[in-house]
Amino acid sequence: MAPSVFVPAVFYKDPRAALTWLEQAFGFETTTLVTDAEGNVGHAEMSFLGGQVQVGGEWESPEIAGEARMRSPASVEGINTQFIRIHMDEGLDAHCATARAAGARILAAPEDQFYGARVYRAMDPEGHVWTFSQEGAAPSIGEMEARSGLKIRSSLKED
Repeated sequence: MAPSVFVPAVFYKDPRAALTWLEQAFGFETTTLVTDAEGNVGHAEMSFLGGQVQVGGEWESPEIAGEARMRSPASVEGINTQFIRIHMDEGLDAHCATARAAGARILAAPEDQFYGARVYRAMDPEGHVWTFSQEGAAPSIGEMEARSGLKIRSSLKED
């Protein structure tokens, strides 16, 4: 598999449990698993529909990341600084049902959006937010503005 241009990394208190859960709930596949002598996950990579995500445990290292500390939302009162959006070609509603059955907290059920995509959002057991989308009809910018009441541009240069 060719490497993705962007590869997000998510951090868990229990990365081994997260790998199992992400496989069951979202259909991700573990492609790389690096463990230490005690079997603790040091680094893992997962794939889904050609995309990749790294999964690891909480850590900090001033030599590598300066003052940054990698934490699970479960360790910091549910705080997230990002969510991961995953594009699917088909099967969004069934994917949501599978995630729900595996224990995902569905934050937003599948719904058509003003910009043409069908989207649902789910929270994993440690509080990471995952957004899944499936493209629908592609409305024009004028149609999206009329539906949303927002001004939509493709760059800052257009203002």
